[in-house]
Amino acid sequence: MKPGILAIDVGGTGLKAAVIDDRGKMRSDRQRVPTPHPCPPKLFLDTIAALVKPLPEFDRIAVGFPGVVRDGRVITAPNLGTEDWAGFALAPALSKRLGGAPVRMVNDAEMQGLALVDGSGLELVVTLGTGVGTALLHDGVPAPHLELAHHPLSKGGKTYDEYLGNVAYEKIGKKRWNRRVKRMLEVLEILLHPDRIHISGGNAKRIDFTLPKGVTIASNDAGIEGGAVLWRKPGGLRKPAAKRPAARRAADRS
Repeated sequence: MKPGILAIDVGGTGLKAAVIDDRGKMRSDRQRVPTPHPCPPKLFLDTIAALVKPLPEFDRIAVGFPGVVRDGRVITAPNLGTEDWAGFALAPALSKRLGGAPVRMVNDAEMQGLALVDGSGLELVVTLGTGVGTALLHDGVPAPHLELAHHPLSKGGKTYDEYLGNVAYEKIGKKRWNRRVKRMLEVLEILLHPDRIHISGGNAKRIDFTLPKGVTIASNDAGIEGGAVLWRKPGGLRKPAAKRPAARRAADRS
């Protein structure tokens, strides 16, 4: 049996990892530890190295990271501390720390989405946990990442994170929080008109109202399983560049 994929799901409250096969099936039990706070890059790397030590052999790594990431580098990390993380080249650092295996890294909601979406039309993934994560996918391919969590949602100017994150839930309670989830779904429908919405994350289980048509609650294990899809796509998530017609190329040179 060839080595598997080490899938790492980074959350504001917990760090999870498992080795999966090319279909996303578990080859190991899922390991989990609380996310340290504060969590600068060095401590993160130390914690991940200890977390994955008991896991079986792997030859590739897939990471879902809570923030804006691009080309293996962290741009924002709201729940871990952007001031410590901005500009940090996590993918090569993680590869080096874990024995040289190649790393593909995307936003954590995008990695969940890769495992959840049907792959046709416009689909939105919303993760409800420490904060709120979103990923928009068209025909199974993630669109450029939008940090909707940091846009205002309420009349008082509260962002999605402030309006629906863990801190808000603990402050206002389940009943009011569910009303806010309803409000969020109404806004997202107006804003994006998605064909389907998939809700995941640790707080998705707290939803207690009948969801609108096309909205479903999904397994939180998708944050691990999506790592297989990430490695099935050539070049990760990038679509191959379209070739221009010969006449157009000739015109460009004239």
